[in-house]
Amino acid sequence: MIDREQVLHVARLARLELTDEEVARMAGELSDVLGHIERIDQLDLEGVAPTTHVVDVPNALRADEPAPSLPREVVLERAPAVEADGFSVPSPQA
Repeated sequence: MIDREQVLHVARLARLELTDEEVARMAGELSDVLGHIERIDQLDLEGVAPTTHVVDVPNALRADEPAPSLPREVVLERAPAVEADGFSVPSPQA
């Protein structure tokens, strides 16, 4: 069983703020997940190929093939700010 301190540790790593009620609920839910993983670990999976989906899913993306792009001038026409022939973006705040 996952205890309160372990839930708080995971929450800190994920940068989450949890209420006491959420910590208690997450302890139960994470314990359930680990219990399911232990049950799966007991199965004989010799010869079972790894999968990412239960059913076969064909690639839904188009082929990545080179194609003509818009001219730089056309793209930069709509930019809110242009600098050195490219997009100008604000500096990140420290």
